[in-house]
Amino acid sequence: MSPRPASAALKRSAPVFAALGDATRLYVVSRLSDGGPMSITELTDGSDVTRQAVTKHLNVLADAGLVRDSWQGRERVWELKTRQLEEARRVLDAISSKWDEALERLRAMIEEP
Repeated sequence: MSPRPASAALKRSAPVFAALGDATRLYVVSRLSDGGPMSITELTDGSDVTRQAVTKHLNVLADAGLVRDSWQGRERVWELKTRQLEEARRVLDAISSKWDEALERLRAMIEEP
């Protein structure tokens, strides 16, 4: 039987799941994971999201520990931090494992002679 996700890991992952619960923030995370560090201008290129909106969403992602910013010259550049995402994935894996085990027990009960 797989271990339950630790309460502390669940608490640490909750802000990650909340931050990723918005389509624009998912878009930003996807862009950063595909293209590496980007400026707000680069993140808004080809989208109908304003720079002001992207900045707001980046701040939410930063509060959840998913992105960090740095200055390159006069430009603020954002990059993805993967540690929080990896921990959230481990939490989801543990939850998924519990579901797999429950479904296996149900299958065994149904198929029992």
